[in-house]
Amino acid sequence: MKSGYGDRPDREARAPRDERGERTPARRDFSNASAPRTERTDRAPRSFDKPSATRRGPDDRPARAGKPRGAASADRHAQAEQAPRTPRRDIEDAPGTLRLSKLMSELGLCSRREADEWIEKGWVLVDGERIDTLGTKVRPDQRIEIDPAAEAVQASQVTVLIHKTVGYVSGQAEDGYQPAITLVTPENRWEGDHSDIRFSVAHLRQLAPAGRLDIDSTGLLVLTQDGRIAKQLIGGHSEIDKEYLVRVAYGEHTVDVESHFPAESLELLRHGLSLDDVPLKPAQVSWQNGEQLRFVLREGKKRQIRRMCELVGLEVIGLKRVRMGRVVLGALPPGQWRYLAADESF
Repeated sequence: MKSGYGDRPDREARAPRDERGERTPARRDFSNASAPRTERTDRAPRSFDKPSATRRGPDDRPARAGKPRGAASADRHAQAEQAPRTPRRDIEDAPGTLRLSKLMSELGLCSRREADEWIEKGWVLVDGERIDTLGTKVRPDQRIEIDPAAEAVQASQVTVLIHKTVGYVSGQAEDGYQPAITLVTPENRWEGDHSDIRFSVAHLRQLAPAGRLDIDSTGLLVLTQDGRIAKQLIGGHSEIDKEYLVRVAYGEHTVDVESHFPAESLELLRHGLSLDDVPLKPAQVSWQNGEQLRFVLREGKKRQIRRMCELVGLEVIGLKRVRMGRVVLGALPPGQWRYLAADESF
């Protein structure tokens, strides 16, 4: 009786298992059995899915004399298990292995999303063998190579620096406000951009913010297509510092705030505060002038500086990001943008 879950009408007309060779176990050894993706099993196997040795058809195999009919399936299964395996497939679930896409991300080759795309396209080689199955696990000491096609795609990715103004959101449009990416037009490109990159509408595809700025904040906003840069700036282990200039008021004091603000509260801004019951990392906080503080942070919680200031009685009047790592806002005019040059890095 058919179960009703994916059974096909022509199931009975298909060749019996002993006439289909060893494709099922070979495919299972190659992929991660725990992966939920099942739609790829219908795809015609790539040439590197097939064993290098010539496979004999069922009619070419010597007959097994004296074997009862019921033992044929067990014999085929044992033969498949004993067949030579290609490197790495027999350790996919061994201790100490991890997903190929995760390892590629940890090695800084690309983002995990990019790794999945490259794996599906067959652009990743492990110990010389092409991989095209998501979920494949490898050892950290195995050699990973990237097909030139993937390197070409990665080399064509761009990173855009915008001087965001008040009223634009960093990412998707919300509450009627336009996203900052709408500022990236040929007409709006800064004339001081000395990069050799020629603008293309393709640069707008998958261009995502790497570190947000609130709608009422201004300054340096980075949009990138490159997963390596995104991870560098906003990854969980990012060590890139970000510098902000913050104009504040203290109670009724809007001028010469520095002379009225307690020194112990300034120390709390540097270290000792918590947000959402999580202690904040140490920060560099100093007076830029009587009404303006300079913050240097190595983390980026939502509205972090504004919430830190609230905890010590300060009101933020204006907030501007002026640096991310080694890349500065500089003379980039408000509302304009430029490309990250080839000789620049965060």
